[in-house]
Amino acid sequence: MTNIIEAPKGKNESAAGSEAGPAEDLDVLKMVLPSGRIQEKVVSLLERVGLSFTKSGRSYRPRTSQTGVVAKFLKAQNIPDLVALGRHDCGFSGLDWIVEREADVVELLDLGYDPVSIVAAMPEYLATESLPERRERRLVIASEYRNLTLNYIKSQNLNADYVQTFGATEALPPEDADMIIDNTATGETIRQNRLVIVDTLLKSSTRFLCNRKALENDAKRKKLEELVMLMKSALRANDKVLLEMNVNCENFEKLVSILPCMKAPTISELYKGSGYAIKVAVPSCDVSQLIPQLVAFGATDILEYKLEKIVV
Repeated sequence: MTNIIEAPKGKNESAAGSEAGPAEDLDVLKMVLPSGRIQEKVVSLLERVGLSFTKSGRSYRPRTSQTGVVAKFLKAQNIPDLVALGRHDCGFSGLDWIVEREADVVELLDLGYDPVSIVAAMPEYLATESLPERRERRLVIASEYRNLTLNYIKSQNLNADYVQTFGATEALPPEDADMIIDNTATGETIRQNRLVIVDTLLKSSTRFLCNRKALENDAKRKKLEELVMLMKSALRANDKVLLEMNVNCENFEKLVSILPCMKAPTISELYKGSGYAIKVAVPSCDVSQLIPQLVAFGATDILEYKLEKIVV
């Protein structure tokens, strides 16, 4: 029996202008990166952990800054299948496409990028119907997500016909569909098209995933573990800043008592015992309220630093 892996329709990924051929070294980590809107965030994160990419012209195969790693850019929809098949060792794609493609991969890290909800939405005049009322009518449901939609129809026991879409799904109702299943970040596009969300199927964000057999290779597993550790440390640093300040002996105890920190502040004595220097990592969202409070409790010479990584 032949297993058919359906690729999402769209512009063909070109191999023209290739910078590197297939890797022959079994220890080389083959990584596939998402093209499209999420590409910039993923590439920027990898650059922060020491893995950068140089593209040449329209090539889909960039040069990488590290030996032992080769990369290719593909559409995120294709990545889960290709990683599951072992054509690549690891890659980045949304959880929605991992679930949609029913890809047998290992999820290594949730980057939190591009958070969306996969929702069912209907025109306003149909959205008020109860589920039993919906089951009594013959529905047309449109979506890019074939498997998610068919599973939803089955789970809800709906009498429905499925229509495959290729973008602009929200434009079909009410003339061409009674319901759509689509992704949304804020729901604004759905509301603008006079649709109402009636159900949420899945919450998705960008994931780092790998092929199961890649973890059986010691060199690849080590590299994957290092990448996960470094990416986690960079993601943690996104939400925190380092504050450094001085305080005299009189105000020291009351100042330390209000400091938020990861474990405990770093404290060192100033020259000739004139006070203390304090360093603390704090949530960046709290800084605007925290700094005035620190000043009120006797802190001076306050410095704020952007953090690149936090390894715990």
